[in-house]
Amino acid sequence: MAVAAPKGRTTASPLTSVTTTAWPGSLDSWFSWIPLPKWALITVAVAGAILLLLFLICLIKCCCRKKKPKKKERIGLCAVSNSTTTNLVQPEVEDLEREVEQKRRGKLQYSLEYNFRIQELKVGVKRAVELKAMDSGGTSDPYVVVYLTSDLKKRYETKVYRKTLNPIFNESFTFQVPQAEVSESTLVMQIYDFNRFAKHDIIGEVRLPLARVNLQHIIEQWSDLAVASKVEEEHLGEICFSLRYVPSTGKLTVLILEARQLKRMDSDGLSDPFVKVHLMLNRKKWKKKRTSVKKNTLSPYFNEVFVFEVPFSQIQNVDVVISVWDHDKVTKSELIGKLFLGCRATGNQLRHWSDMLSNPRRPLAQWHILQPPEVVDKALGLKSHLKLPLLSR
Repeated sequence: MAVAAPKGRTTASPLTSVTTTAWPGSLDSWFSWIPLPKWALITVAVAGAILLLLFLICLIKCCCRKKKPKKKERIGLCAVSNSTTTNLVQPEVEDLEREVEQKRRGKLQYSLEYNFRIQELKVGVKRAVELKAMDSGGTSDPYVVVYLTSDLKKRYETKVYRKTLNPIFNESFTFQVPQAEVSESTLVMQIYDFNRFAKHDIIGEVRLPLARVNLQHIIEQWSDLAVASKVEEEHLGEICFSLRYVPSTGKLTVLILEARQLKRMDSDGLSDPFVKVHLMLNRKKWKKKRTSVKKNTLSPYFNEVFVFEVPFSQIQNVDVVISVWDHDKVTKSELIGKLFLGCRATGNQLRHWSDMLSNPRRPLAQWHILQPPEVVDKALGLKSHLKLPLLSR
């Protein structure tokens, strides 16, 4: 009996009980602590994995997008810091080609002589060399147009020389330029290619501001032909006047103050200006008044006032036409320039008229540039679509 007892003790050894118990760190032990079924835990795990994957994809895309601007920025900084890069060299090459193209237009030789006693400018057009070929045969048919910006209507032309790039003109032209006007004038010499059946092409031009030239001596020099600038409009002058309207009384007051830099109309380089004020209704002359004549001046001072009766019901249908004339006792007076104001006007004229209507009983003065008569007449003819009855006088 003493021997049987130890054998039974050995069969009930504690090692057998340890092998049947689960390891505390296994997944089953963790799942046993969560009060959810296994299929729910698996679903949550899969959803978390998908969200993590999407987050990583978005992160990678954001990193890629940020890298591209850095590369562009790096290129831009190099282009700025390094003057020898291709990006900066190429525009310089284009500028050089443009300069060469301008130089290829040729050169013009000319002379200037001003007679202070008789206030006369003599321009000599000598010759041109290496002109740009404008015809398909590699030649041109050049001639020169000469004028002063102070008097655009007076233009001279040389003879046309056929099929040559090196014409010899040897022609001279005379301009009457008062000494006081010399510094405000620019001499323009333009070389054209003659074409019998099409518009004449301009090869190039020389612009010479007389204020930069010493006319105390005879000048003879060469100049490179430049690209022709835009054809300038003739400067007719400026006029200053005041407008005032009182709606309660229906009185429109026009005060003609002064004018300046008017176009020279007489042979002595001056004019005898006066101003006409017309009121028009439905494109027809309605009322008119005029100032006195100011003798021998291009900057007259008038300070003359005119009052017109215009009912408030008609003020928006009225055009006020201001015209400046050169008086002549022997022949008919010549029109220098004009402009009109009203609700159908544009630009500064419309602004002046609107300010007058917005400020009743208050006189408003403003300077205006005179326009060519044909431009104003055409604008007046195209306006006013309503046929309004004329007011009784």
